[in-house]
Amino acid sequence: VFRTREFEQMEMEYFVPPDEATAWFEHWCEARHQWYLDLGIGDERLRLRAHDDDELSHYSSATADVEFLFPWGWDELEGIANRGDYDLRAHSEHSGERLEFFDPATEEHYTPHVIEPAAGATRAAMAFLMDAYHTEVVNDAERVVLRLDHRLAPYQVAVLPLSRKDVLVPVAQRVFDLLKGRWSCDYDETQAIGRRYRRQDEIGTPLCVTVDFDTLDDDAVTVRDRDSMAQDRVSIDRLPAYLTDRLQ
Repeated sequence: VFRTREFEQMEMEYFVPPDEATAWFEHWCEARHQWYLDLGIGDERLRLRAHDDDELSHYSSATADVEFLFPWGWDELEGIANRGDYDLRAHSEHSGERLEFFDPATEEHYTPHVIEPAAGATRAAMAFLMDAYHTEVVNDAERVVLRLDHRLAPYQVAVLPLSRKDVLVPVAQRVFDLLKGRWSCDYDETQAIGRRYRRQDEIGTPLCVTVDFDTLDDDAVTVRDRDSMAQDRVSIDRLPAYLTDRLQ
């Protein structure tokens, strides 16, 4: 995802009045830095670094990079630049068209300035995965867990019947049908339940819903948390509300 011929990029051109450019630049620096924090990257592995004067592009009056602490050191995820009026002025010079904005509130004509956040999508994905990847020892065995924010996890919920016996599978499928329209859900009935928990841990599924033989009597399921491995017993009729609260 570094030094590649082709890459995915998220970019925005945000047009502002010239006298508000500095304030909007500071706003987008903070907002873009906070976006990574809100999606789970630890503060100790993320920083916002302002460019020194000798690093600035010729069109930029200010630039800052959001950087992630990779195993090889700090490297850029995203740059935010105050590009001034360079873009529209250059277009005007080459096209002969005036690209000014008339502000009816101030009755002023001006060439808007541009604040440009530009983020590497593949770099961001790599950073989220690297920050979320953890290993730990549980009962003398290594557990791999991907502690992704639930909004980034491939599945938010996995439905797991304790066994493939005929009495459990229909109930598990009913639970799966209840949830699949609300969240991205996986259904897995192969191998022992412990192995299935580990598979879901490895791909970052925050919550596993287990249908067991007690479900046939109490119409409740066991909900297991990925990170703590703590378990709650929840009635099936309360399950959507419970998951909604957990996955906010």
